[in-house]
Amino acid sequence: MVLVLLRLIALLPLPALHGIGRVLGRCVYALPGRYRQRLQRNARQAGYDDPAFARRAAGETGAMIMETPKVWLQTAKCVPKVVSDTEHVATDAMAEGRGILYLTPHLGCFEITARYIVKYGPITVMYRPPRHAALEPVMEAARSMSGLNAVPATRQGVREFVRALKRGEAVGMLPDQVPGSGDGVWAPFFGRPALTMTLAGKLARQTGVAVVVAAAERLAHGKGWRLHYLRLPEPLPDDPQALAGLINQSMETLIRRFPEQYLWSYNRYKVPADAPPLPESVSA
Repeated sequence: MVLVLLRLIALLPLPALHGIGRVLGRCVYALPGRYRQRLQRNARQAGYDDPAFARRAAGETGAMIMETPKVWLQTAKCVPKVVSDTEHVATDAMAEGRGILYLTPHLGCFEITARYIVKYGPITVMYRPPRHAALEPVMEAARSMSGLNAVPATRQGVREFVRALKRGEAVGMLPDQVPGSGDGVWAPFFGRPALTMTLAGKLARQTGVAVVVAAAERLAHGKGWRLHYLRLPEPLPDDPQALAGLINQSMETLIRRFPEQYLWSYNRYKVPADAPPLPESVSA
């Protein structure tokens, strides 16, 4: 039933989906509660304290949600709507033949990124299984695409990542999720310590691949998306905390380009019960 509903939503044109999403996003934001408070707090942390900015950001979150079924289920119609001014960053890295680790934050349309990059060759992406069994058919349909290999966020999935990178292929992951126990270090994110995953750094150092941060900016009037690429400078730091800080800094650079499209409502500064203590080198 859920899949049928999403297929119907996907039939709508992209401008309509974005318009409906922005209205719904602002309506949800207008309601008092934790969502509104977190969005405001996280945006202020990055220097965006204008109430109008928060409303626009909430609207963009709604647009992201509404465009997702179309990206998942009508990929062939969405990919041609992607443009890029920095595509040479990806093609130059690919030409080196040593594999690419793409890091895609919760910015813009992060679902379109891997589906566009697959034109360069196979890409393996990591996902978290849905909490509700009813969503599993939806996820299966979303992952059904030639050249796109989706693996679960488990040890087996990590092994698949390593194999793909050693074959000189590409892998993709979200770098701004709060990591699980023992998999993170504290690093600044917009001036505040955030528990940051170490998996991306471990993979990069273990395999010696190029690391590219990528994000798809949502264009006005439903015209599509502009894909931004930003390569991490090499050599990468050996220290896990320094490398996590570099990744966060690179994400900040992309977010500053179209900040209203970042998912500010995500609980990025969550402090899990088993989180390591803050080091003295990172100010609270």
